[in-house]
Amino acid sequence: MAKRHPLHSICPYFAMFPEEFVERHVLAHSSIGDLVFDPFSGRGTTAFQSLLMDRRSAGTDINPVAACISGAKVNPPSLIDLLTRIEELRVNYVAPRIEGLGVFFERCFHPSTLPQIVYLRTELDWQGNITDRFIAAMALGALHGESHRSRLCFSNRMPRTISTKPDYSVRWWASRNLEAPERDVFSILKELAKFRLAMGAPERRGTVILSDARSAAAVHPDLHGQVRLVVTSPPYVDVTDYAEDQWLRLWFLGGAPEPKARSYADDRHTKQVSYWNFLTEVWSGMRDLLADNATIVVRIGGKVELEELSVGLANSMETGFGGKAIRMLGGASTSELRKRQTNAFRPGTKAGVEHDFVFEVSDIVPITVPLNAVPELAHQAD
Repeated sequence: MAKRHPLHSICPYFAMFPEEFVERHVLAHSSIGDLVFDPFSGRGTTAFQSLLMDRRSAGTDINPVAACISGAKVNPPSLIDLLTRIEELRVNYVAPRIEGLGVFFERCFHPSTLPQIVYLRTELDWQGNITDRFIAAMALGALHGESHRSRLCFSNRMPRTISTKPDYSVRWWASRNLEAPERDVFSILKELAKFRLAMGAPERRGTVILSDARSAAAVHPDLHGQVRLVVTSPPYVDVTDYAEDQWLRLWFLGGAPEPKARSYADDRHTKQVSYWNFLTEVWSGMRDLLADNATIVVRIGGKVELEELSVGLANSMETGFGGKAIRMLGGASTSELRKRQTNAFRPGTKAGVEHDFVFEVSDIVPITVPLNAVPELAHQAD
């Protein structure tokens, strides 16, 4: 088995599927040079693994954290440019005045570390510069985590995948007498840069755009009719709110210094009707991207029974991909979710299951019958 590329783990992310899942379907349903797409890019596993396998790749995600991480992975800078930029930031660093952030930030980060983080937050142009975006993605991965186990985490002890709520975190730290470790952010970023790019980067480059999945074709007009394979995992029904769970990383990218629920249209859906309507709009929004014959692989779970998922997915695709033929390839495969790392911070969280579906989507070709092959039509033609 090939050594895992260090860019895969640039930032831990909740509800991510392993690269082996992508690898299996890319091998089965695409060829070298084909375009692979993910409308819910997350941390970019589909897009990046496809590049490693000499495919083209693209995607969208409405969450800035996901778009930053995915975009950094599929279009990284050179190591020289990266180290030069980090050193430039270090040399020009002047500790900013910290105001209005509150007790959470005081307890979460060491007094010498927090100003460095705030400085990077204001200086990095993560949306307009690929080098700054890569630095921001590395910073997101180090922003919080199990700092008692890793010296590369900036924060007091927290989960690696989600940002626990401010009040809960402060109480949790206080009950265990935990203090934030002193960290030099610039040194950590240099070390991370060397590690993440130690194996280089794929020759191909991909594109992940910060956008609602329902606008996928609109924001990728140059890719119409080219997507041969989609490997994706939509947000599960009533499982998580990505904006709320990633609130600290969102703050680093310019957001509010507290959790904000229901920030994005494709976050948490609690009602199945609205969920299937949403997915129908997603398929419709990416319809023009699909090649004449395409394969769509969907990993999905949540509080919905398997039969309902099968019917809901099929119906949403038939409506969303109106005018195309939809065929499920085989039955769904089911697997148990891995034990959640957050259970150490939120005891009692349940694993649950998720299901994999494969659909073939093809253009409907009208059947042409010669007039003389049908007696009635032949007679009329005479």
